Amino acid sequence: MSLSQRNKISVNFSSVGMTDVVFNLLIFFMLTSTLVHPTALKLLLPKGSSQTSAKPLTTVSITSDQLYYIEQQPVTIDELESALKQKLGNAPDTYISLHADKTVPFESVVKVLNIAQSNNYKLIIATSPK
Repeated sequence: MSLSQRNKISVNFSSVGMTDVVFNLLIFFMLTSTLVHPTALKLLLPKGSSQTSAKPLTTVSITSDQLYYIEQQPVTIDELESALKQKLGNAPDTYISLHADKTVPFESVVKVLNIAQSNNYKLIIATSPK
């Protein structure tokens, strides 16, 4: 009398399902990465060729009609220093990215530079690639 098992275990592995999941994740991340904008303000940045590897903690933006923003929150030039102190504190090596429209008078940029210097913040001026 010969005894045999009724259910045989298959040792084959199908990676089709895993390939589908990875492909769907790839499409999802590609689509969502194109939707992310660093700033929602429309600025025409001056052109530049150098880049820095420092990571700024926040951004200060100056629009063409000389409105100041910390990230997307509007502030006046008088409130700018206190708002930066409240947001950043006195941490060492604090970097701020300055996004100024290329039509902004240089005096407005110098005001932000003076605020950064008086609080020992390091300022990175954002430019668009040449």
